[in-house]
Amino acid sequence: MVSPPLCLQQGTVPLLLSFPHDGTELPGGLRERLTPAASRLPDTDWHVARLYEFAQQLGASLLVARVSRYVVDLNRDPRGAELYPGADNTELCPTTTFEREAIYLPGQEPSGDEIAARVRDYFEPYHRTLGLELERLRARFGAVVLFDAHSIRSRVPRFFDGELPALNLGSAGGKSAHPALTAAVFEALEHNDAGLSAVLDGRFQGGYITRHYGRPDAGQHALQLELAQQTYMREEHPYAFDDARAERLRPVLRAALTACVEFLRTGSSP
Repeated sequence: MVSPPLCLQQGTVPLLLSFPHDGTELPGGLRERLTPAASRLPDTDWHVARLYEFAQQLGASLLVARVSRYVVDLNRDPRGAELYPGADNTELCPTTTFEREAIYLPGQEPSGDEIAARVRDYFEPYHRTLGLELERLRARFGAVVLFDAHSIRSRVPRFFDGELPALNLGSAGGKSAHPALTAAVFEALEHNDAGLSAVLDGRFQGGYITRHYGRPDAGQHALQLELAQQTYMREEHPYAFDDARAERLRPVLRAALTACVEFLRTGSSP
């Protein structure tokens, strides 16, 4: 058994930030099996954990994956169920990039046994850690908010037409979090001073993590925020972090996370 390829920083308030697609590690000689296009890891949620570093000052817990989503996608159903039936979906162990380019060189795709091993070695440790941290926070505070943090290029024709709104909040169609929490967070996002567009439960309504862990009736709320990457970085290789853009965005994110903490502090949660 390999060591869990993740980093958990435990906080002091009932808020857990999850970063399942921030990782760039390719263990076990995997990079040599990838196509040149895939070896650049273009579909990474680049620098998202760095963007949210300030959340530690709010007392939040942070769980960051280190392995690439090309190893195994931590935000997909391990049983293979599609996130969006009828739409274009990527797999648990993806074989094509968001540009529909092959990830693996011919004959190098993972076998069924290799996929099972990746689930055991990478998927399960991440979700075990996530579940235990949610339990710790809920036991201490009575309720908890899971904030699943993501980003994607602003234009990906495979998944959506045109340009993606800057801030895409997902609540699994209202099922993964208390309506008052969702409304408070969306208000913080929508009424921002940076002039950024926002949408609720649009193209990105929340992945496996949001849907699996969101149990608002039990005091466990889950939301996903998908950022258009142009809000804080350069979307072209080498995917450079843009400090000026990030500084304009961070107050918006801080307001959204503060709304999560305030929702629980004021006793709005069941």
